[in-house]
This record gives sequence, structure tokens and C-alpha cells, in this order.
Amino acid sequence: MTLAFVALGLDHRHIYGMTENMMRIGARCLGFWTEGAPQPLEGYVKRFPDLHRFTTMDEALNAGADLALVSAIPADRAGLTIRAIQSGHDVMTDKPGCTDLAQLAAIKGAVAETGRIWSINFSERFEVPCVTLADQLVQEGAIGKVVHTTGLGPHRLNRSTRPDWFFDRSKYGGILTDIGVHQIDQFLHFTGSKTAQITMAHVANHANPDDPGLQDFGEMALRSDHASGYIRVDWYTPDALPNWGDGRLTLLGTDGYIELRKYVDVGGRDGTDHLVLVNGTHCETIDAREAGLPYFDRLAHDIAHRTETAMRQDHCFEVMELALHAQAMAEGHAP
Repeated sequence: MTLAFVALGLDHRHIYGMTENMMRIGARCLGFWTEGAPQPLEGYVKRFPDLHRFTTMDEALNAGADLALVSAIPADRAGLTIRAIQSGHDVMTDKPGCTDLAQLAAIKGAVAETGRIWSINFSERFEVPCVTLADQLVQEGAIGKVVHTTGLGPHRLNRSTRPDWFFDRSKYGGILTDIGVHQIDQFLHFTGSKTAQITMAHVANHANPDDPGLQDFGEMALRSDHASGYIRVDWYTPDALPNWGDGRLTLLGTDGYIELRKYVDVGGRDGTDHLVLVNGTHCETIDAREAGLPYFDRLAHDIAHRTETAMRQDHCFEVMELALHAQAMAEGHAP
């Protein structure tokens, strides 16, 4: 039976990749619903001209879909998620899946009550082929036991295209919640840690004083019982870079290391998905563009068979909770 899905909220451009990747595996989109005319709507309609636009959210939720994709304003994602779960849908949300611990608790309650799946599309892992290859190499023991990760997430501000909510802390949730969550996911995944302690967290606005609600820099350190990590995120990508950000991940193992130059290799090779492997027998850069994106197939399998092959539910919850705790620590208040 073909998996059917609907899209709820088009406030972030990540909905493009979420929709495209579900269609790529053969899922059928029944249509979309969004309030008003958010900035990504025009591009979405251009990419998917045959999709039906539902006039109300209830109409979308009653269309007979198995899965709802949610990419609304971050502060609104929890409400849409819970509505979808309670109407019988599994849900894939854009990151961050929510913006405070009360929202997270409500989502946990809805999942426990219904048995539905809540999955966050951590696109910096799930939509990057070189991460797929890195995962395979780590599982094969290519660099030994992973004991440290360094995750760098620079982003381009693109001020002229940003909606008002982008500059409103209460709407986007803070930079560690919004972007740092990617690197927390990768730390837990690659080190095999079920949880971690945030040992340092800091946010700032260094370059945008006229937008006091924008946090344009953030960093954190975290530690599990057998590994540690450092994360830095920012909105400082220079104009000359040919893409939105020079995102990198370094995995330090006891027998070697892997560096992922995900989106660009400045001064080096063309294209994306460059994997550097250094261990006792290899010192090379691998073109990983054909490594695949298994998350979407696995999620479809989980929806059909009620399994957890794409991502464990407790992992999804834990990543989001750690991001919210890091954000609160950085801002000097209880989460």
C-alpha cells in the first residue's frame, strides 16, 4: 500500500526537501495546508505545481494521509504536531520540533497516548549522503570508538528573505534550539550515547544590534559517560561562499578520524559530500555523493511496521530536550 502524506505549514524552506524526499521513495502527497502566504509558498508551488492546497487544516487532516510533514513557524510546530497525532497521523517535523519544555512534554504525552511516531528531520544528518557513509564506516570500526565530535553549523543570514518571526526569539526558539539541535543529534548518534550533560552553553548577538531578538552566534559543549563534544553555530556565512554554509563534522575515534565537509570544500574539490578518512591504513578524501539517504525509506518502513529503524523515539525526545536545556543555560535561566 502506498504511503500517503500531507504537508502542514510552509514557513520554512526545509519543507521542500521533506516533500521531495518522501516523493522520491514513492510516497504520495495528498496536498498541503498553510496559513496565509509565507515566503516559501511560491517556491513550493513552483516545485510541486500539481499539489492540492487544502482550505483548512481540518480538511488536510481528514484527507486520509498516514503521515503529516510539519514545517510551520517553530513555536507553532508542537500544536500542529499534536493535532496531527491525535487525528491518527505519524508526524515528521522540521527542526526544531518545538521551542520549550512544556511543548515537548505535550508531544511526549500525545505519543504515549496514541502510539504514533514523532520524528524530527535532522536534515544535517538525514539529507547529507556523506553522513550516511560516515555512519557505515563508524559501524564497521574504521576509526575505532568515537570519543569526540566537533560540529560546525555556519549559516547565511539572507536578511532580505527572512520573515519577521526569524528575528523573534519567542518564535524561533533561540539559536541552540534551532540550529544546535542538529549537532546534538549527531553527537548522540555517532558516539552511541543515549544521553549527555551540557557542560557549557553560550549565545550572543555580535553583528546584528538592530535585531535584538536574533541570536547570531551560539556554542556549547557536552559530555556523555564515554564521549564529549563541541558545537558552534552562527549566522555569519560570508557572501563569497557559493552556498549557505560550510557545515562540517569531525568524528574523533580511538583509531583515526573522519571529517565531513558536507556542502563545500573550500579551496579543494568541487561539489558536496566530501569525506576525509584517516586511520591506520587510509589517508584519503572520498566522494560520498552517492551514499544515499536511508532515513526516508526507513521512516516509511516504521510507519508500516511500527518499528524504529529511522530513529529511536527516545533519541528524538532526548535530542530536543538537550537542545532546550542548552538554550536555557546559555540564557541564564531554568528551562
